Amino acid sequence: MNIGEEIVQFNFPTVISFGKNSSELLGPHLKERGLQNPLIVSDHSLTGLPIFLAIIDKLKSIGLKTTTFSEIDKNPVKKNVLAGVEVYKTNTCDSIVGLGGGASMDVARAIALKVNHERDLFDFDDSLGGDKYVTEDIPYFVTIPTTSGTGSEVGRSTVISDDLTHQKKVLFSPRLMPSHVFADPMLTMDLPPHITAATGMDALSHNIEAYFSKGFSPLCDGIALEGIRLIFESLETATLKPDLESRSKMMMAALMGATAFQKGLGIVHSLAHPLSTLYDMHHGLANALMLRYGVEFNAEICSSKINVICNMCGILPGNFLTYLKDLNIKLNMPLTLKEAGIENPDFEKLSQLAIIDVCHQLNPQEVTKDDFYRIYEKASQ
Repeated sequence: MNIGEEIVQFNFPTVISFGKNSSELLGPHLKERGLQNPLIVSDHSLTGLPIFLAIIDKLKSIGLKTTTFSEIDKNPVKKNVLAGVEVYKTNTCDSIVGLGGGASMDVARAIALKVNHERDLFDFDDSLGGDKYVTEDIPYFVTIPTTSGTGSEVGRSTVISDDLTHQKKVLFSPRLMPSHVFADPMLTMDLPPHITAATGMDALSHNIEAYFSKGFSPLCDGIALEGIRLIFESLETATLKPDLESRSKMMMAALMGATAFQKGLGIVHSLAHPLSTLYDMHHGLANALMLRYGVEFNAEICSSKINVICNMCGILPGNFLTYLKDLNIKLNMPLTLKEAGIENPDFEKLSQLAIIDVCHQLNPQEVTKDDFYRIYEKASQ
């Protein structure tokens, strides 16, 4: 049996139903638990597509009422979350379904956090120890990914930006992990190539940074390595000539990356986040652009780990950076900030946002604001 052909269920620790048409299990799953009115949190661009409408029709066909919330920015902000909470309460919803990509998952998880908590949303900021304020019950929460990138479907944290400063805040608690994940690769089959490529490179950056991270977790290292292998096997095919096997491998690799990065991330994400907040760049695209620059910064201290990846994936020793550059070219991804549409980047603002980003705190090599400045300059050439 090839991966994805049949539905399998496993726990790690979230219960995951993985495989072709697993999303069809959502309605019976909710009904068995006495849930009647789920809030479906999804991106506006998805809510008119056949895959979304088919899921809603199946829920209604077994007697469930549904309420859809889709007021979500590309890089979610607090106002999106507060609006979603209001819709949940106004419609007396009893559960939450995160359906879509990373933005939908982030907002769905933040809504779940805020429904029964009165504190300001950013009081739950992980960098301030905000998880201690997560004391109330979370509504029943499940996820259905429609992209293979962020892995937010298995996450326990959410990233929401401040409406005014645009600084990204990480809100965290083990209670925010979904009760069940329905990972159906069929929902990704019609994704356009540029979205497949960007989300796939996001998943790759998660796995690589988790493996490089100076946090200690041999379990996460093993998961990250397998995620890297799956992506190198399947991303090009999933983007250019998609089939069920390549889409399934990418979906598995994405959720593996999100599981692995509980160990920590690194410089790539701290470089990418400011590009999203200042220039509204898609998170996956930002990671794709900055990945090789971050790997290059860590190359000396992570040389043994890079050799492990090269040996595992059949890449010639010393050619890892070239491989990453060539992969971007094959996937038609930009190699510089200018190619990504940023003509005159504000290096000072980017560097300031990068240095206060928490991700680089677990980078294997210490990073300074000047380091960020130099890397952004290099990436603009």
